[in-house]
Amino acid sequence: MIISLEGKITFRAERFLILEANHIGYKVFVGPETLRKIPQNQETVKIFTSAYQREDAAELYGFLTLAELHLFEALNGVSGVGPRTSLAVLGVAPLDMLKRAIGAGETSYLTKVSGIGRKVAEKIILELREKMGAVTEKGEGLQQEEDALDALRSLGYSPREAREALARTPVEVEGVEKRIKAALMILGKTK
Repeated sequence: MIISLEGKITFRAERFLILEANHIGYKVFVGPETLRKIPQNQETVKIFTSAYQREDAAELYGFLTLAELHLFEALNGVSGVGPRTSLAVLGVAPLDMLKRAIGAGETSYLTKVSGIGRKVAEKIILELREKMGAVTEKGEGLQQEEDALDALRSLGYSPREAREALARTPVEVEGVEKRIKAALMILGKTK
């Protein structure tokens, strides 16, 4: 099994990239967040991969960190959740927020993904909750993150812009208002 590839990016598309390693080009499906994190001018990159075999295709899915790979494989191990859906789930929110949401039993993060309804979201939570560190009630940090996300969306930012800004906000910044201000400063620099 191929666990990682290091090489030159020869082509980028919306859902995949072609990575050339040892004169062989590999088509690696990646999420939009992974593509965004790899600078356009970066020639070589190391990607951790997960191979998926079907009757009609063999596919590679790539991630910049082992933590992303492990969550992808855990999601993909849930019956009824395929690799493309698992990849889409990883694009919904930052990794730590997704883990906290699953641990807290928050289906709202998962149902944002096309193809995941309430029943599938509950199944994911049931199967992965213990692995993500189950909590008995919704964590305060998770609620603050949701409140900040809602506030940024109400100010006209897209859910993706809001999530990315909050993900780049330092963890030490606590409290909804402070997180919103820090995220607004980040959003102001990117425009």
